[in-house]
Amino acid sequence: MKRKIYIETSVVSYLVSRPSKDVVVAGHQAATRDFWGSIRNYDVFISDIVVQEAADGNETQAKMRLEALSGIPVIEIDDHVKTLAKKLIQGRAVPEKFIEDAFHIAVAAKHGMDVIVTWNFSHINNPFTRMMIRQIIENNGFACPEICSPDEFTGDET
Repeated sequence: MKRKIYIETSVVSYLVSRPSKDVVVAGHQAATRDFWGSIRNYDVFISDIVVQEAADGNETQAKMRLEALSGIPVIEIDDHVKTLAKKLIQGRAVPEKFIEDAFHIAVAAKHGMDVIVTWNFSHINNPFTRMMIRQIIENNGFACPEICSPDEFTGDET
C-alpha cells in the first residue's frame, strides 16, 4: 500500500516558478523538482484550497500551477475539516488570518494523509508550530501527518 501524501500550494509554486538567482530559492526549486519526480511512488492528494490558491496571482504562473496539479485527486473541504481547522486557530497553532493553512492541515489529518509536504515554514512547518498542530490534531482523535519540506521528504532516498 502506497503512502498518502498531501501537497500544499507552496510546493507547486516552487515547481513552476522562474529559475531564481537567489541560492536558497534555487535550492528549494531543485529540491521541489526532485520531489515532484518521486511522487508517482505515492498516493498524492491536494484539496480545494490548493486549487484555489494555485489559481490566484499571475495568470501565466497560475496556469502552469494548475497544469502541474491536473490529474491529482482533489479532496473537498467538508464541515468536519472546517471544525478541525477552527480548533487549530483557537489553539493558536495557526494564526487566525492564515485560515487556509489550518485547512491544509485539517484536510490532510481528516483524510489520513501520512505526510504534508510544504515550503511554508511560517505557519505549518516549524518545530513549535508542528508541536501545537500535533497536539490539537491528536486531541481531536486523528493521527497527525508528518510535516516536511520537499528536501526533507526526499533526503533519505538519495
